Amino acid sequence: MIHAEGLTKVYQMGESEVRALDGASFTIEKGEMVAIMGPSGSGKSTLMSIIGCLDVPSSGQYSLDGVSVESLDESGLAEVRGRKIGFVFQQFNLLARTSALDNVMLPLTYAGVSGREREKRARAALERVGLGERTHHAPNELSGGQQQRVAIARAIVNEPTILLADEPTGALDSKTGVEIMDLFQRLHRENGQTVILVMHDAHVARHTERIIRLSDGRIVSDESNPNPIQAGAPRNDD
Repeated sequence: MIHAEGLTKVYQMGESEVRALDGASFTIEKGEMVAIMGPSGSGKSTLMSIIGCLDVPSSGQYSLDGVSVESLDESGLAEVRGRKIGFVFQQFNLLARTSALDNVMLPLTYAGVSGREREKRARAALERVGLGERTHHAPNELSGGQQQRVAIARAIVNEPTILLADEPTGALDSKTGVEIMDLFQRLHRENGQTVILVMHDAHVARHTERIIRLSDGRIVSDESNPNPIQAGAPRNDD
């Protein structure tokens, strides 16, 4: 599914170079649920951008379903994003004056899906995240957790093979964050989607099957988690 070998990303900052990634190598198999962890400046956001085909590495190889992503131009990257990847962001990124239904239909509009089919698939996605009766509510009429559910519905409406989330519980209280992790776990179980969560919260990361830790642009550990915390379990950070 995902294979990275020696990924580097270097940014020029005036006369200095900043190495955001420094030789990251890993493989994520189809159907895994993985957390990518690290503090600010560790390179996790840069790695997310490369995994999500929002950017390409300065050097190294990244293949997604056998396609060498680093060789793609902007239109090629956009095509891969539209077909294979659903994004969920910390701040939801919903259109403020647009209903939940219209927000979820947006990717289908870009994909050229017909109007009737767009609405059918968007309603089904909202049902899957528990918002079937909130289709006509605007974001300001929804709680933070409900807004994130709309964002998740928008991410899955194209049935992507990869669900990529950037700090998806970061803007939520702990109870609502647990509910969102329960939703990610359920989508993972029911659909076999590859779920990649980029975060800094160690407790949230332990809801996944595998944890990759970054520091200073390098992978410092890559460990399986055979007994993921099930959402709703008591919190223990020891």
